[in-house]
Amino acid sequence: MPISDQTYHALLLDEPEGPWELHDGELREKPGMSAEHNDAMTYLGFQLAQQLDTNVFRVRINSGHVHRGATTYYIPDVCVLPAPLVIAQHGEPGTLEIYEAPLPVVAEVWSVTTGRYDVDAKLPEYQRRGDKEIWRLHPYERSVRAWRRQPDGGYEESVYRGGIVPLASLAGVTIDLDAIFALFNR
Repeated sequence: MPISDQTYHALLLDEPEGPWELHDGELREKPGMSAEHNDAMTYLGFQLAQQLDTNVFRVRINSGHVHRGATTYYIPDVCVLPAPLVIAQHGEPGTLEIYEAPLPVVAEVWSVTTGRYDVDAKLPEYQRRGDKEIWRLHPYERSVRAWRRQPDGGYEESVYRGGIVPLASLAGVTIDLDAIFALFNR
């Protein structure tokens, strides 16, 4: 039996242990991740945060929920949020951080436990939400697959294997993939 929005919110507020997502009414706990996954996620988020004005954007690393449809909530590994959306939720203790509006950047880092789920379940939902730029960073293949929303609502896909990659959705913001991938050479 699918879990409702109301039940999901109550569960998260009552059960703070573990990050829980909801996919088409099915409760899913985000599993623990490898050191490579966590390094990639953290340093991607750090690079974004260092370049963004906090009056305009905020960065979340494995926190906050994006919502689509009646019973789908995800916790992206990394996402960029317009600051007004975050500030609008300040002063509401006991509520979940949830974003329904399309976001400038949503990123998932590939892992053994969630790799297929991220591509098969989350990616199509992020696209249906209208998120502007969606990344899947693969620390073992040392690649980034980026989907960028086009004016017609479709997505153009690109693959990067290193170098400095500009974000189409955030003017002047770049990610140094070589710096992230160098973390795994030690």
